[in-house]
Amino acid sequence: MLFYAMEQQILRHPRVDVADVLRGLAVMGIILLHSIEHFNFYSYPDEAGRSALLAFTDQAVWDGLFFLLGGKAYAVFALLFGFSYFIQYDNQRLRGHDFRLRFCWRLFLLFLFGNLNAAFFTAEVLVLYALAGFALPLVCRLKDKWLFVLACVLLIQPIPLYYTLRACFDPSFVTPVLPTGDLWAATFSAQSNGTFLETLRINLWEGQLASLAWAWDNGRVFQTIALFILGFLVGKRRLFLEENLKVWNKVLCGSLVAFFPLYGLGNMLPDFIDNASIRTPLLLIISSLYKFAFMLLLVSAVLMAYYRTNMQPLLRRIIPYGRMSLTCYVTQSMMGSLLFYNWGFSLHDDLGITASFLVGILLFLAQYAFCCWWMKRHSHGPLEYLWKRGTWLK
Repeated sequence: MLFYAMEQQILRHPRVDVADVLRGLAVMGIILLHSIEHFNFYSYPDEAGRSALLAFTDQAVWDGLFFLLGGKAYAVFALLFGFSYFIQYDNQRLRGHDFRLRFCWRLFLLFLFGNLNAAFFTAEVLVLYALAGFALPLVCRLKDKWLFVLACVLLIQPIPLYYTLRACFDPSFVTPVLPTGDLWAATFSAQSNGTFLETLRINLWEGQLASLAWAWDNGRVFQTIALFILGFLVGKRRLFLEENLKVWNKVLCGSLVAFFPLYGLGNMLPDFIDNASIRTPLLLIISSLYKFAFMLLLVSAVLMAYYRTNMQPLLRRIIPYGRMSLTCYVTQSMMGSLLFYNWGFSLHDDLGITASFLVGILLFLAQYAFCCWWMKRHSHGPLEYLWKRGTWLK
């Protein structure tokens, strides 16, 4: 009877399909953004010969995608990372095991996957996730209210807030920035002229240092940990289940109310504050918050569409892609590097923003077709399978 009761408890944590829908949509958004950025290689054809129509579509695609997905697709991905940790942690707790040390080993494996990804793409996030993820085992046993308070403190960016306040009281204070100019110049040179091995070597050292420094300077470290914690709370409170949809109604309303004033303030701020040591960190705080609010709006909208409209069959089609998010995230970097960097087809000089957006759609469709084929035959994606087997060493 005791064994039966434990099994019934474990069955209370089925895989939540809507989380895979969200994960699939997030990775799709990431590949579209990376494609128009030429996978962090900002080299484009000469604008002199562009038609007026192409110039318009280039600007529309760039502004539209970054407004809709910039900083938001990544945030959904981070939120779901914390959610996945809760599912694993709680399933092991119900079996009488402590998952925290095993998760630390799992983060080390993610660090290795991240470096594989970084060899091809300098702005990848898996290494940051592997490092920031160690916060989860440290805080996961706190009470929910303290987890929520901690996430809120991290979301308001405590170090940029300190810089802002100090600059207000000390006119001589200059906001510190990590020196990355030489690092980015080295990666750009390798992307423009390097061989395959030269590009990998530069990406794995200079590229990684530049990427992590950028994440620190732009508030991604604190925001990532906050999103991990909030994702953990979403799992703990079962908020992705349909019976808790009323919570997301409130989140949707709150995010709508918060986004527009914050977005407007962020756009007006440069016109009213001349001191860069105040303006820069304050703008970082505000932009981080309005992107977070817009991310909540997107998540709420997807959950409403999934549970309350007839769109569920359509949304469920992306589940195979979401279940293979690690495989898709790493392989898109490999394909993008092959397409745009000098060691591959070097298409950065041939494809503008609109054409690169269409390439991103084709890359997504190719990955999606492969995921559908693979998941009909296997329970995990290739890298997901290796990660799982490596986690349990069997």
